[in-house]
Amino acid sequence: MTVSSSPAAEFRAGAAASSAPTLALVPFALLLGGLAAAKGFTPLETALMSALVFAGSAQFAAIDTWTDPAPWLALAGLTLVVNLRHVLMSASVLRRMERFPRAGRALAMLFLADEVWAFAEARAARQPLTPAYFAGLALPFYACWVAAGAAGNLLGQWIADPRAWGFDFAFVAIFIVLIRGFRAQPGFATALIASAAAATAIDWVHPGPASIIGGTIAGIAAAAIAHKPETAQ
Repeated sequence: MTVSSSPAAEFRAGAAASSAPTLALVPFALLLGGLAAAKGFTPLETALMSALVFAGSAQFAAIDTWTDPAPWLALAGLTLVVNLRHVLMSASVLRRMERFPRAGRALAMLFLADEVWAFAEARAARQPLTPAYFAGLALPFYACWVAAGAAGNLLGQWIADPRAWGFDFAFVAIFIVLIRGFRAQPGFATALIASAAAATAIDWVHPGPASIIGGTIAGIAAAAIAHKPETAQ
């Protein structure tokens, strides 16, 4: 299917498609900023962390283990483990970027987040994914994450208890929506059950970010086994 819309129209379409998760990440980012303030981060430092790292799960894990002086090697290893799933997401969405120049593909990966990836895949299933549409998905999401994190740092004293505001459920709610978007895909239930079971088991034995990559590997393995081509008799 060809895309006849102008780049500006494509950008607006991408921004509209991701408007709900962009708004949903606000409490998530506010919470991160509040936790960062409790660790001694300034609003500028919080904004720079969000702008340079742009990985919510890794940032939360890093803030949780932050000390002074910072354990840089431990933080680097933690970030690597939490973000290994981006290798898989990148490989997946790169297949959809036929219309992107080579440099544009590399640049797009810097703005890849779970929500951006999910909506990019959803678009590519219907019609070609364009650079302008991807920018519409990613740039407002990125800007909101950075700005809301800095705001959360300023408001940290008022959101010290995230459960009182329901902020602790924001992360879960976002991913429930993303998961539902793939429910029509073949093998959805098999991959979901395997991933959830593995992640829960790993977290029960050893709480921490290892459950993320463990659940990812289990889901991929289950999907691969479920769709293994039948050999000729």
